Formats: sequence, structure tokens, C-alpha cells
Amino acid sequence: MAARTGNIAFDCDDVQGLAAFWSEVLGRPLDKGSSEFFASIGGSDGERREPAWYFTKVPESKQAKNRVHIDLVDPDPGAVDKLVTLGATVIGNHRIRGHHWTVLQDPEGNEFCIAVKSFTGFD
Repeated sequence: MAARTGNIAFDCDDVQGLAAFWSEVLGRPLDKGSSEFFASIGGSDGERREPAWYFTKVPESKQAKNRVHIDLVDPDPGAVDKLVTLGATVIGNHRIRGHHWTVLQDPEGNEFCIAVKSFTGFD
């Protein structure tokens, strides 16, 4: 049996702020019962058609670049501007043969990327 993604978890300082940011980015509501210590998006979906997102308060701050990150896809040409309006920071733009993406940080410095389409390899 192959594993599948059930949850994506973030350690964070401002649980409500970071969860609200990602709720807006994903267009998915925060689950009921969120607090300053824990919040979730999609946690009540036992079938997990999409991964749930968990945000947990931790005492330490982020120290280094993420070794794993989220890649988002949005065909809207204004998507990067919308993310910046929500609180993201652009940290780079990249292009390889036939594919372009933007690297951003969320309000707590977690890196993620967005492109107009998924990378499907080189021809």
C-alpha cells in the first residue's frame, strides 16, 4: 500500500494569524475550535479529499530555510499580488525550460512556491 498525504503541519508563533493567512490562500475555512495554541483547516474531513492543515504553537522561532515546501498552482496572473496583499513576501523568481515559478514566504517565514501550472518535466 502506498502512503498518501493526510495532513500538513506548521509549527508557528501566531497560530491564528498563520492559519488565517493559509485559510485565505487556500479558500478553505478554519475549523471550529481554533485557539491561540492550535488551529486547523479541513481537520474534520475524515476522508481527507484534500490534506488537512494544522497549526501548532511552539516556543522557538524558525531558524533556517525549509527543506520541504509547498508548491501551489494558480492560473490567475494576479495570484502573486494577491498573496503579497495577504501578507506573503516574494523572495525569488525562477525559470527553467518552459516553466516559471515564484518563491514566497508566508507571514512567519515559511517558504512556498506558486506557478500558473504544475511542472510536468522536460520534453
